[in-house]
Amino acid sequence: MNTPATDYRVAVLGPGGVGGFLAALLARGGSSVLVLAGDETARAIARSGLRLESARYGTFETTPRTATGLEHPVDACLITVKAMQLHEALDRVPAGKLGHGLVIPFLNGLEHVELLRDVYPPDRVVPATIRIETARVAPGVVRHTSPFAAVDIASTPGNRETVEEFAARLRDTGVDVRLREDEATMLWEKFALLAPMALLTTHERANAGVVRAKRRQDVLALIAEVAAVARADGVAIDEAGVLRLFDAVPESMETSMQRDQAAGRPLELDALGGALLRRAARGRVEVPLTRRLVEDLQARTSAARR
Repeated sequence: MNTPATDYRVAVLGPGGVGGFLAALLARGGSSVLVLAGDETARAIARSGLRLESARYGTFETTPRTATGLEHPVDACLITVKAMQLHEALDRVPAGKLGHGLVIPFLNGLEHVELLRDVYPPDRVVPATIRIETARVAPGVVRHTSPFAAVDIASTPGNRETVEEFAARLRDTGVDVRLREDEATMLWEKFALLAPMALLTTHERANAGVVRAKRRQDVLALIAEVAAVARADGVAIDEAGVLRLFDAVPESMETSMQRDQAAGRPLELDALGGALLRRAARGRVEVPLTRRLVEDLQARTSAARR
C-alpha cells in the first residue's frame, strides 16, 4: 500500500524524543502535522521549526503547525507524552474536538490503553509500540541515535482500514511498520524487553553494555519475572527471544528512564516497575528482584528531592 500523504491530518501530543521524531518524518512525507505542546515548546517550534538529526533519515527541518490544544478534527492523534504526564496532557485533546480520528498511544507500560478508552471512543484507541532510541536535546530538536526505528500497531476488524491508512503514511517515511492483531501480546512483548532494560540501566546508572556485563544474572532473573507475570495475564513470552533482543541492542544504548534520572527529571518508574508489581499482585506472582529495584529507585528519587 503506497498512498500519498497529502491532506492526511496528524496531531502529535508531546513533541519529545518519540513525538518529535514521528512528527518530523510525517511532516517531511507530506502529512499535515499539528504539534500540541505547552506554550514555550509550541512557540519554539513555531519560531524555528522542528529539527531531526538522524544517521538513518538524515538531518532536516520541518515546519509543522503548533497549538496548545486541539481545535479541529484530525485523522490520527499520536499520544507521545511520558506516562506520568498523560492525565494532564489529555486536556489538550478534548474528545469532542477529535472527530472520528484514531488515538494512537506510543507510551511505555501496560495501563495507559484502559485510561485512554475511558476518555475516547474505545474502538478509536489503537495501541502502538515503537522500538527506537531518541532524545529531545532542545525544544524542537530531536536526535535519533539508534540504527533502527520499528513500530507495531494493533488493529481490529472494525478499524483495520483506517489503521492501515495511517500505517501506510508512516511506512512511506521509511519507518518499519507491522500491523498486529493481539494488542495484549504486542504490549507485553515491548514491556518484557523495556522494563528489565529500563530498571537495570537506571539502577546501575549505566548503558546496556555495562548492564549486560555486570548484571547478567539480574537480566536473566528480571526477564523471568516479567515472563511469569505475563503468563498470569494470559500472554506467553519467549524469554530466550527477549534475551536475544537485549543482547542485540548497541552497547551504548541508554534508556529514557536512565537519562531522566541523570537529568533529575521525574521517572516513569510507576508505569514500568509499578505496573509490573500491580500485575504481579493480581496474578499472585512473586517478583522479588522487581520489588527490590523499584524500592531502591523510589528511595533514590526521594533522597534526590530532599
